[in-house]
Amino acid sequence: MSISTPGGPERHPTVASSTKKSAGGRPAKPGSGTPAGGRPGSGKPVGSQRGGKKPRKPITPVRVSQERNWGPIALFVAVGVLAVAIVGYGGWAAFQGSKPWDERANEIAGIVNYREKDPELVTGGNHQQGSIQYSVLPPVAGPHNDAWQNCMGDIYDAPIASEHAVHSLEHGAVWITYQPDLDAGQVEKLAERVRGNEKLLLSPYEGLDQAISLQAWGYQLKVDNADDGRIDDFIKTLKVNASVEGPTALCAQGVTATGTTPRELGPQMPQ
Repeated sequence: MSISTPGGPERHPTVASSTKKSAGGRPAKPGSGTPAGGRPGSGKPVGSQRGGKKPRKPITPVRVSQERNWGPIALFVAVGVLAVAIVGYGGWAAFQGSKPWDERANEIAGIVNYREKDPELVTGGNHQQGSIQYSVLPPVAGPHNDAWQNCMGDIYDAPIASEHAVHSLEHGAVWITYQPDLDAGQVEKLAERVRGNEKLLLSPYEGLDQAISLQAWGYQLKVDNADDGRIDDFIKTLKVNASVEGPTALCAQGVTATGTTPRELGPQMPQ
């Protein structure tokens, strides 16, 4: 078909060929065009690497093994063991506390129970004037003076009359004695237990065969050191409990003087 244009020769429309030529004028082979997503003329599929390298393999995730954290577990176990121990000790202490005091006294290592060993000695608590000869030293029971030694946590720095002290034992006091040359630090540890505590008294005693001797009515315990835990056991178990006259027996209004000769104060002393 021809198209005429004014004032000029006929021109034929240019028809675009759908066939591309390859280099050298030859038609390009089918499929030699630019691949989708690729570079013209590369002929390489999408995803191919430069330099002819092979595609990288996917990286396999590395599993990190986590070791068990034993710290919290050990702490939990320790707390559990401690709790069981506390509960167990509480039960044991409650059981011990439920025992009669005389049974608990007999469980104190080294204690001498004269109530069982010499019942006659313990029952002979008559009042008697003048000096008294005792078979057990320091004495733990027996006849004694009408007046008792003041036992309101009193600390005596010199020996006292046994006749007054035994009367204090009858009232439920614990009398702690020590060798006169005992180290001052040891004496102070004993004094700390006694000072200001009713039903307790402390004094030196001549002729002790051990450093410290504790007396309650019918009981005695001798130890070599003021740090001995049995001292506290003796006091806790026998103070008041060993009383012959009951817990209301007085410790006040007694003799406060030192000296081994008993004082004859007569009937003015309350009984």
